[in-house]
Amino acid sequence: MSSPTHAKTESKEQEVPEKAKAAVLVESVPLPAGTPIVKGYDWNKGVSYKALLETYRFCGFQATNFGLAVEEINKMLSCRAIPLSEDLEDVLEEDEFIRRNSNCTIFLGFTSNMVSAGIRDTICFLVQHHMVDCIVTTAGGVEEDLIKCLAPTYIGDFHLEGRKLREKGINRIGNLLVPNENYCLFEDWVMPRLDAMLEEQKEKGTLWTPSKVIAKLGEEIGDPSSICYWAAKNKIPVFSPALTDGSLGDMMYFHSYRNPGLVLDIIQDLRRLNTMAVKAANTGMVIIGGGVIKHHICNANLMRNGADYAVFINTASEFDGSDSGARPDEAISWGKIKKDASPVKVYSEASLVFPLLVGETFAKRYHATKIKAESDV
Repeated sequence: MSSPTHAKTESKEQEVPEKAKAAVLVESVPLPAGTPIVKGYDWNKGVSYKALLETYRFCGFQATNFGLAVEEINKMLSCRAIPLSEDLEDVLEEDEFIRRNSNCTIFLGFTSNMVSAGIRDTICFLVQHHMVDCIVTTAGGVEEDLIKCLAPTYIGDFHLEGRKLREKGINRIGNLLVPNENYCLFEDWVMPRLDAMLEEQKEKGTLWTPSKVIAKLGEEIGDPSSICYWAAKNKIPVFSPALTDGSLGDMMYFHSYRNPGLVLDIIQDLRRLNTMAVKAANTGMVIIGGGVIKHHICNANLMRNGADYAVFINTASEFDGSDSGARPDEAISWGKIKKDASPVKVYSEASLVFPLLVGETFAKRYHATKIKAESDV
């Protein structure tokens, strides 16, 4: 016969697993009907990248965000495909760069490293076939595009030693290599064109802005592999509010001593960009990276009380308070994205996901409809 003390001890010991069980097995509240179920790709069905990417939406983590980004861009494109109503036709606008041409004005932003990398070709496809309406990029996003028409960029390694590369006159962008000779070729090419711009400024009173300079250089390069070439040809404005922050700025610096007097007006470009947003029937933002390109597009959309659609792709975190890392919800608080929008941020290095994202949206629609740009005729 057990003593009362023993029975009491045994009772307390039984309480321990019961408390643990109650903590672990908390009763679930049923999830709403139609809540998506996690499911990956069945490789027994063979290798189909189309089918694989379609499963991302239900895979979880950033794969799900990728799937949501596909949906968001397709919403932009569906809105853009709706013909402009007669009352929205922008017949009185004289500036063809900001004339309303579609039911959804799509702003594309990218940092220079995307142009240094092979993402340049993907962006060029979008611009060639006029799938976007406005571009905002850095100085490097312009000059790297033009320089690649003159000389190639090479694949290197992230671990190559900077000192040794400097001694050899080779510049490293991540695991990409750019010989200094490329910039010498660029100087030889761009200097006469800066001379011509200065001459036009003096003789005709031309007010040069970064977007006008980029359009002029795009016309002059005459190379179908160039983003700037197609942007100029298709009358898509390329804004670069920090155009002096790069090799092109270096050339302008040297030019200011060699042949002084060239003036760039950034305020006229600000009016152009903001007016595009204000006049737009609807807007979509696709922004690769952060910094000035991200904020410049978002701030333009603030002028119309927010974009209707938005996709951000970058690796930045919000915890340092940077605009680069800011999630779309922060942009909603500023009025840069509409309150009823369904924006998406994909936390990923863009060279991995942007070509896939374009393949599932812009490119799929282009090839499915067989509506070719003027460049194909």
